[in-house]
Amino acid sequence: MKRYALFNTLRRERILPYLYLAPALLVIIIFFLGGFVLALTMSLGYFPVVGLKEISFKYYQEVLTQAEFWHSLSFTFYIAFISTLISTVLGVFLAYQLLKIKLNQRFTSFLYKFPLAVPHLVAAVMILFLLSQGGLIARAMLKLGLLSGTGEFPAFFYSKNAVGIILIYCWKEIPFVTLMVYTVLQKIDTKLGEAAQILGASSRQTFFHILLPLSMPSIISASVIIFAYSFGAFELPYLLGATYPKTLSVWAYLNYISPELLDRPLAMAINTLISVGCAFLVFIYFWSTKKYFRNWS
Repeated sequence: MKRYALFNTLRRERILPYLYLAPALLVIIIFFLGGFVLALTMSLGYFPVVGLKEISFKYYQEVLTQAEFWHSLSFTFYIAFISTLISTVLGVFLAYQLLKIKLNQRFTSFLYKFPLAVPHLVAAVMILFLLSQGGLIARAMLKLGLLSGTGEFPAFFYSKNAVGIILIYCWKEIPFVTLMVYTVLQKIDTKLGEAAQILGASSRQTFFHILLPLSMPSIISASVIIFAYSFGAFELPYLLGATYPKTLSVWAYLNYISPELLDRPLAMAINTLISVGCAFLVFIYFWSTKKYFRNWS
């Protein structure tokens, strides 16, 4: 009887967390999976509103054979990769520095968490106000005689290099990486680093051989999240991106709002490819993390 009661208790404890999460998960499943299924069926050519009722891969073939798709894909990957790389490196560096200097917790917490509370659109307006050719910095340099005209100031926005978009992503994403990595670094036993230094290891060796490997899962997790977000983000590339090439999300949106309703399955095919790409990243994350822990152990 005791064994049976213990079994029931354990089973109840396992089920309870899922029951608590059920309402939120139900909403996510209905809206996300429902929308994804609708997008998938439309991308496969099933759109009865315009008389399309036969399932085919015609629109995927059309997307993948267009040169514009590959230009958009490379441009989207460029923005996501560069912003993720910069954010990850600087975020890890900042987390390590915060661990070393040990300033007032509330002050440091405010400094690196403040950008997280600012929406991307608000951050875009702030940085646009500062770094555009008619912005505050350009006008200040003009007043100081450093520029003969505001047109000489570098064009960070609406250009093919997408520097402005990457800057905004980095401003938002560096604190996110810092938060995730710093939280892990704080929980690492300080005796490990002290033992390494007693044995003659430098601060650099302690970081690369002890702290970095132990915090690697959180670094990979943060990198995957920000890459997936940057890859599928719409608002900043739409507002501040170049006329050509466009990111995949912007290209999909323009096809969706086209007066020609037959372009909508094309838009859904692009969106489905973006979703599949992000899902693949999640798979890579779980696979690499599992492999990393196996090798580490």
